[in-house]
Amino acid sequence: MSAAPATFRLTTRPGHPTFVDLPWELPLEAWEHERLVTPVRGISRHVVRFAAYGDAMYALKEEPDHLAHKEHRLLRDLEEGGAPVVEAIGVASGRRTRDGEPLDAVLITRHLPFSLPYRVLFARQSMAELRVPLLDALAQLFVKLHLNGFFWGDCSLSNTLFRRDAGALTAFLVDAETGEQHPSLSDGQRAHDLMIASENVAGELLDLAARDAPDAPQLDVDEALAVGEDLVRRYEGLWQELTEEEVIDAADQHRIAERVKRLNDLGFDVEELELVRSGDKVVMRVQTHVVEPGHHRRRLLALTGIDAGENQARQLVNDILRYRFWLEQCAPGEPRAPVSETVAAVRWLVEVYEPCLAAVPEPLRSKLDPPELFHQMLEHRWYLSEQRGTEVETSEALADYVANVLPLLPEDRSLLPEPPTGQVPIVGEA
Repeated sequence: MSAAPATFRLTTRPGHPTFVDLPWELPLEAWEHERLVTPVRGISRHVVRFAAYGDAMYALKEEPDHLAHKEHRLLRDLEEGGAPVVEAIGVASGRRTRDGEPLDAVLITRHLPFSLPYRVLFARQSMAELRVPLLDALAQLFVKLHLNGFFWGDCSLSNTLFRRDAGALTAFLVDAETGEQHPSLSDGQRAHDLMIASENVAGELLDLAARDAPDAPQLDVDEALAVGEDLVRRYEGLWQELTEEEVIDAADQHRIAERVKRLNDLGFDVEELELVRSGDKVVMRVQTHVVEPGHHRRRLLALTGIDAGENQARQLVNDILRYRFWLEQCAPGEPRAPVSETVAAVRWLVEVYEPCLAAVPEPLRSKLDPPELFHQMLEHRWYLSEQRGTEVETSEALADYVANVLPLLPEDRSLLPEPPTGQVPIVGEA
């Protein structure tokens, strides 16, 4: 009697291989296939293999069905929330051998290009070189996950991949099987997650130091524990920067720009400013969330019709936020007058953006495209406010920019060569 055909159920995202050519009827550790590759990788409690399809590489992790589906769902939710995680592609479940024996499911994720596990980083750099960028990257990842309401449950260097980013490191979550998604996390949940992370990091570094290798980091138990505690301090400092309430004077609007700029430099974006008047002071509450690439460009286009680059759009959206703050100010004792984002954006376009561009002399206006010109004016306003230690009005900043900065800039517009006499230049897409 011949063996029955292997069975499995495979659900994947569009735009990726079907993976049907892989030997799903075998345990993952028994696979022998031409697509299997061995990249630089970290350690895992589960069997993990890698398959190459063209230039793309995929990680395949064997685990019980309920864990594979749970992890796939969590990774998708985190990705949709803008958190830095590996891309979940699909799950192969209901697997059976040709003899009818059940097999664990396989979670498929896209391998992150140019990413490295922490052990490889330490094989190339010393503890002194890696400590700050590694802990900063892990703290930022941790904060982003917590802002998404994600309780990791097993934060560790082993469950993270790192990618170099202009001299720094960016951290990505690669293992979510112990995670839990909540609307938000309590202080107790965050503290518990931090305690686990601190202990895991210290233990992993001690394990690394125990290797009989010349590149192993040299540190004892106290030093390893100090690194774990340092991670907690960096996390708490970043969390406070992102979530603290700041009391400001209504006239010190440049401090709002400072706060937003600090958050942007940390890799976070400001979604909303909430204002609460207390006596003659205003309490500014900053709500943050992680946004996907191109978010600001799409948001600005939807609000104003202005098509700008992503960095330009970020600055312009922040100025709309600032203008909305100004519109909502009220006198002491008076109720706050909320202004919707749509109304604020329209008024900003009509009362700030377009008048500023119109005030630039025509010969100078053509030097830069309008969003870049306005962006540079905003940078100049921030510079003047910092220099003087007080709020500088937009009109004053514009006048100074037009008088002292814009005339010195080279022409940015691309000019077509003059056509031969009698011919008309043709402008269009190739």
